[in-house]
Amino acid sequence: MTDTSRLDHVVLWVSDPLASAEFYEKVVGLTPVRLPEFAEGEVSFPSVRLNEETIFDLAPLSLAERMNAVPGAADSAGHPVNHVCISLPGDDFDALHARLEERGTPVSEFSHDAFGARGNARRSFYFRDPDGNIFEARHYDSA
Repeated sequence: MTDTSRLDHVVLWVSDPLASAEFYEKVVGLTPVRLPEFAEGEVSFPSVRLNEETIFDLAPLSLAERMNAVPGAADSAGHPVNHVCISLPGDDFDALHARLEERGTPVSEFSHDAFGARGNARRSFYFRDPDGNIFEARHYDSA
């Protein structure tokens, strides 16, 4: 891999893509993609945009039986990855933490100087989405 490689998307299994899209938009602050098309039945799942290069696909569990990209892939439905980490500027990090607490979404204690892709992050915490997928939010800057 070169330094020009980028993360394109992560597929999350969700029980209700519309409710999940609302959570990611209203709480996490991400922008929905293809939501009207999904609601109209034109596409099989919506997504939310993390940044201009990366999206999270919100795949309904009903797609699992059609998942045959590799043998056993359908068995991944309902088994989230350990966690996905999103890196935010300090102000956005604080705003996300506040929105999660306002909605009563449990969050972990802060950790400090946790190692990641950009070195040691100043602060980080973990939370779950409505389907139990675990996310870590962190920021590297000194704000």
